[in-house]
Amino acid sequence: MTMRTAATLQSSLCFSSPKPSPSFSPSNSQQPNTHLAAKPIKGLLQKHPLYTPTHANLSLQIKEKILCLELMGVDSGKALSQNPSLRLATLHSIQSVVSFLQSKGIRLKDLAKIFGMCPQILTSSINSDLNPVFNFLSQDLKVPEQSFRKVINKCPRLLASSVRDQLKPALFYLRRLGFKDLEALAHHDCVLLVSNVEKTLIPKMKYLESLGISKEEVVGMVLRCPSLLTFSIENNYKPKLEYFSVEMGRKLEELKEFPQYFAFSLEKRIKPRHMEVVQSGVEVSLPLILKTTDAEFRELIRAEGGG
Repeated sequence: MTMRTAATLQSSLCFSSPKPSPSFSPSNSQQPNTHLAAKPIKGLLQKHPLYTPTHANLSLQIKEKILCLELMGVDSGKALSQNPSLRLATLHSIQSVVSFLQSKGIRLKDLAKIFGMCPQILTSSINSDLNPVFNFLSQDLKVPEQSFRKVINKCPRLLASSVRDQLKPALFYLRRLGFKDLEALAHHDCVLLVSNVEKTLIPKMKYLESLGISKEEVVGMVLRCPSLLTFSIENNYKPKLEYFSVEMGRKLEELKEFPQYFAFSLEKRIKPRHMEVVQSGVEVSLPLILKTTDAEFRELIRAEGGG
C-alpha cells in the first residue's frame, strides 16, 4: 500500500461527518492518531495476528481495513480477533457506522474507546441494531439528543445490546425495584441496563437477602447505592463481608445503613483505615472511616483520641 492510499483512507474513509465536529477539522487535522498514516504499513501488518510469512500478500482490502482501524485509534488485532465478522465487512459498511454515530453526536475522539470496548459495533446493522438503541435512549429513558454522546461514552456497551432482549427487560426490572429517576439511570447507572436480569441482577439481590437482610431492606440498599448490582459476589461481597464481620467485628445493621461500604477498596481503603482506628483505640462510625479524606480522617482520629 502506498502512502497516497493511506492519506486517501485517512481523509475519506473514517473522518467524514454530516455535522463537522470541532474536534476535527482541516486546521487541526494533526490529531494524535494521524501520525499512523506515516507509519510504515509493513510494520503494522507484520505484528498483526492475520499476518504470517505464508500470508504476506494480504489483500488490499484487509490492509486498508487494518489501517482504517489503527487511524481511529483501535487495536486492529484485538478488534479482528474479537469480531471475526470484521474480516468480511467492507470499508463502506464501516464508514457508514462511523458516519451514523457522528450524526448522533459521537465525536471522532470517542471512537477508539467505543470500538475498543465493543468491536462488534463496527459490523452492526444501523437499522436493526444501532438506531433502536438511540430510539430507546430517547423514548424510554428520555435522554435528549444533545446528551447521547455523554451516555454512550459512559457505557459503550449500550450500542452492542439488544433493545428487545436486554435493554427493555433491564429497564422494566429496575423500574419495578423502584428506580424512578430516569436521568440518573441514564447518566450514572446505565451499566445496569446492560446487565442480564436473570444471570446478574437477581442473583446479587438474592445473595444480599441470604445474609439475613429482608427483601425490602435489600431494595432500599440498592436504591441508595445502585453500584451494589455491579459488584462481583466472589471478588467483592464475600471477602469484604468476611473482613467486616471477622476483623472489624461490626454488625449487619451498619451495612444496611451504609451499603456504600462495598464500593471502597478492601486493600487500599478499608484495611488501612480500620488498622488506624484499632491502633488509636477510638470508636468511629463506618461512614466516617471510609468517606472522609485522608486529612479529615487523621484529624478525626486525633480529635477522638484526645491528641
